[in-house]
Amino acid sequence: MRASLQSAIELEHSTIPLYLYALYSLDEQKNGEICSIIESVVVEEMLHMTLAANTLNALGGRPVIDAPGFLPTYPGPLPGGVQAELSVSLAPFSMGDPDGQLETFLTIEEPERPIDFPPRLEAEADLTIGEFYATIAAAIAQLGDSAFVDPPRNQVGPDLMHDSVVVVDVATATTAIRTIVEQGEGTSKSPSEGAGDGRYAHYYRFNQIKEGHLLEPTGGGPAPDDQYAYDGAAIPFHSSGVYPVQKNPGPYPGGSVQSIANDNFNYTYTSLLRALHALFNGMPTQAQLDIAIGLMMSLKGQAKAMMSGVPDPGVVTGPTFEYQPTNPA
Repeated sequence: MRASLQSAIELEHSTIPLYLYALYSLDEQKNGEICSIIESVVVEEMLHMTLAANTLNALGGRPVIDAPGFLPTYPGPLPGGVQAELSVSLAPFSMGDPDGQLETFLTIEEPERPIDFPPRLEAEADLTIGEFYATIAAAIAQLGDSAFVDPPRNQVGPDLMHDSVVVVDVATATTAIRTIVEQGEGTSKSPSEGAGDGRYAHYYRFNQIKEGHLLEPTGGGPAPDDQYAYDGAAIPFHSSGVYPVQKNPGPYPGGSVQSIANDNFNYTYTSLLRALHALFNGMPTQAQLDIAIGLMMSLKGQAKAMMSGVPDPGVVTGPTFEYQPTNPA
């Protein structure tokens, strides 16, 4: 069970570099609405990592985040056997073709049975994130409340992170897992997260980009697919607003401007993993969370400059998201 929950933490983390690479490849002045959607999903993926870590800690395990093996390899598969035939890559945002990055995001977040709002969406038969977590939830239920440590330890609660769940027993572990699934996939009856705040699940948020319009309630019939349609405000995509960074970047020549910028980025990224490791392993404090948030903001600034060609517009650099505990730069 602990190994499965470690895989869950790795799964949630593995999507973050994918989404961030696409996000930072976009010019916010030209593709602001798309940026907002992707960024909102990244924030919740961080919550999902936290919920999986809380559950692992509640069962006496210890999340391993500050380690080279924690990082996924791009291109490569998702952890946990999710969408097993899918190979994911660090790539600039793209849409409109089957191999585009937006289609990859939709495949990652696809529910077992998507609700087919007009225009019709086609589901694919494969292991979904929801099915992965359903197996974990069933196993936790079999373990029972006696498997949980008492008193609770190393929990990152809602006082530190909105929507987080302190896991102490089967019921709260089930709530944590349901939050992860519903934020990613929605429910069988609604595209909403299930939190009652009107936010759509990740799959439907991304599909708004594909359809070019916000998903809106229609006031239609009783069937779920009659109650919403992609006919809200337009979400334009300007292909000129994508920086020309390479897919699966690197390695860069040693000593080059690109290599130095990438080394700085990877060192900051590894420092963030260390901060999160501490947060989930005995330091669930506001001060520790603030350290992680500061590192996240530093990563954003570095990546935006690298990918937009600052200071030289002729030299763009895609970050490689690699484990680098020391900085040769």
